[in-house]
Amino acid sequence: MPSRRDFMQSLVGAGAALPIFRETAMRHVARATDRLTSANPLAAAEDEAYWGEIQRAFDCDRTMINLNNGGVCPSPSHVLEAMIRDLRFSNELPAVHMWSVLEPRIESVRRDLAKDFGCDPEEMAITRNASEALEIMILGRDLKPGDEILVTSQNYGRMLTTWDQRVRREGIVLKQVAFDVKSPSPEYLVDVFRKAITPKTKILEVTHITNLTGQIFPVREIAAMARERGVETFVDGAHAYAHFPFTRDQLGVDYYGTSLHKWLLAPIGTGFLYVRKDKIPGLWPMMAAPASSNDNIRKYEEIGTHPAANHNAIAVALAFHRGIGAERKIARLRYLRDRWAKRLVAASDRIKVPTPLEGTAAGAIALVSVEGLDPGKLSTWLLEKHKVVTVAIVHPEFSGLRITPNVYTTTDEIDTFADLVLSAIKKGIA
Repeated sequence: MPSRRDFMQSLVGAGAALPIFRETAMRHVARATDRLTSANPLAAAEDEAYWGEIQRAFDCDRTMINLNNGGVCPSPSHVLEAMIRDLRFSNELPAVHMWSVLEPRIESVRRDLAKDFGCDPEEMAITRNASEALEIMILGRDLKPGDEILVTSQNYGRMLTTWDQRVRREGIVLKQVAFDVKSPSPEYLVDVFRKAITPKTKILEVTHITNLTGQIFPVREIAAMARERGVETFVDGAHAYAHFPFTRDQLGVDYYGTSLHKWLLAPIGTGFLYVRKDKIPGLWPMMAAPASSNDNIRKYEEIGTHPAANHNAIAVALAFHRGIGAERKIARLRYLRDRWAKRLVAASDRIKVPTPLEGTAAGAIALVSVEGLDPGKLSTWLLEKHKVVTVAIVHPEFSGLRITPNVYTTTDEIDTFADLVLSAIKKGIA
């Protein structure tokens, strides 16, 4: 069983930027490590003493039950404190403190993220969110009229809008394919894309995990299939990084964008863009950079004046994530998902959960619909009457509530949500 000393030493060995915080700032995750009764992630998922310590690392409003962690998540208290400290330091003398002292530390953040993702630091750009990372990809690739882009009907709305702007301006062709959300196999998902590729297809954009139903796509297999056909793959990993474990080589991708204010629990307005080194010269930055930066990953960070405090605190969030461990984290998230989802499915035949609940085809994100109850009205009832935050999803192919817990979510909160849904079925929501 790892001790607290082992845990703190692991942070140093992982390359975490320890000058950003004091050792005592990690006390909750260190205490939690001491409390573990099993090193097995599946057993640890049910260890409430361990997760109780993790929960105390957050200053959450417990008068509300937040089951909308798919959009943006609160940071652990010490991550927020590190950012605020650097903001105050910047404000004392911005031209020196921010630009000369704090901004150069982005290189430490780049190094740590690259090590965790499994790439060269010279392939890792720090962005403000997944949308920025994906728009760099979408707007930066040279295309000509008639070139085809392949996406699914569940790709993120902002990315579809970005592609559509290129359709309107340049005459490229955007093709959307639908897929069965009822537990499709990896082979089926690869085949959906394979059948849609034509000689005119240039780029395939796939979500690593959809923000609507929580389906995890077999990215490696899709990218390999597309590469064989001369098609490049852009991966929208907004909800994937630090949600479940993977590395660049396990995905075999050339382009990847994600947000870090979701599952890494970094400050709001942080993300990264990965571009394989030999692809950098061929992908234009979204904001202009000099020709001398053509093959430099930092050309994607040319965004003008911005706070250094936000991106420097990524290092603290990454250390917290490593302290928990990626395997232990996803085991807990699936445990919380199954606690409400499997209970509700077993309790009423009016409840449908299309999100896969077995294996590794989904994570914390799941969609639930209740026959006879409008998802928008149900979400409003949960929020206004019971202070439970959910997201109503209305899509041409399905509808329901997106439920997304995180590591600070308690089992009592999960059970309260399930109790309320069953009450709504029995008594209504009028």
